[in-house]
Amino acid sequence: MKWLTFDDDGAIRHGYVEGDEIVVTGDGDLAAVLRGETGTEAGARRPIEGARILAPLLTPGKVIAAAANYQAHVKEAGGEARDQAKATPRLFLKPDTSITGPDAPVVLNPITQQLDWEVEIAAVIGRRAQNVPVDAALDYVFGYATSNDISARSLDLGVERDGEAWTGFFDWLEGKWLDGSAPLGPYLVTADEVPDPQNLDLTLELNGQIMQRGSSTDMVHTVAELVSFSSKLMTLNPGDVILTGTPSGVGATTGVFLKPGDSMVAEVQGLGSLTTPIVAA
Repeated sequence: MKWLTFDDDGAIRHGYVEGDEIVVTGDGDLAAVLRGETGTEAGARRPIEGARILAPLLTPGKVIAAAANYQAHVKEAGGEARDQAKATPRLFLKPDTSITGPDAPVVLNPITQQLDWEVEIAAVIGRRAQNVPVDAALDYVFGYATSNDISARSLDLGVERDGEAWTGFFDWLEGKWLDGSAPLGPYLVTADEVPDPQNLDLTLELNGQIMQRGSSTDMVHTVAELVSFSSKLMTLNPGDVILTGTPSGVGATTGVFLKPGDSMVAEVQGLGSLTTPIVAA
């Protein structure tokens, strides 16, 4: 089932896709569905054509992301393939203000001139998870969505930097936190329609040119492993989002960065395409 959140003539509502219509299931975003709630307008229908679709979850509790989780992406950055027997996930958090929806313009923040893209599979948690084993981890996933981990590869702070190694790390980390840097959507596709999240194709087009093309078969850590590992560090709650890493083809390796007027289309097989235009500040 494809669930979505949409703007219904100024009111935020959620529902699921049936043919060319949205079956309304309540007010607010899909957090209500993850809590098992339905609203007073359940059953009403709206045409999907022309609907302004929003991010499935507007303010998720946590947005967890995985760095260096595709072997080809590791190699394009100059690294050697990670040893999957010994490697552990490299997780970081993005703020809820990074979430934005399909077709929503992202402002090129003047703090950077090197804004980059990363098409990713997002896994959305459907029930409380704490210290879950890998073989049960996917049972805690409600569904999946297309996402784009937009990243500032440099921070232009207007001050002389100290040159310490940690400065570079925190510049990388803080470059993940910009407003609108985690477009998500258009749908939240239930897990029963994604029988194997480790066999999905991912692409990202920039102004009609394919920049990224990969497969989740190349992941260092599977979705199940990321969910399990995350749940050992922190309690996962319904509505938490895990961004699972990106294949090769990011701008940092080619020297091509986003500029006002650009448009990206991120797509994950079966999860829909996600368009993000870039605008000037």
